[in-house]
Amino acid sequence: MSLSLTEFRANLYKIVDEVIKTGVPIEIERKGVKIRLVPEKKKSRLERLVKHPSTIKGDPESIVHMDWSSEWEDKSL
Repeated sequence: MSLSLTEFRANLYKIVDEVIKTGVPIEIERKGVKIRLVPEKKKSRLERLVKHPSTIKGDPESIVHMDWSSEWEDKSL
């Protein structure tokens, strides 16, 4: 849907509520330039995760079975 700025201004709240309700963007035109009013799509928590590919280098399973006993010293003795 495309509207002139005058039409948009006359029904501003009604049009914005409709875009929010339906999720369908509208275009507003002024002096030959089109502007699009689009509702923000919220991302899920999983979609907002940032990848950290360099956090673990190698096979993560090797960390699970790592033996650190030779590195530990019992200082309480």
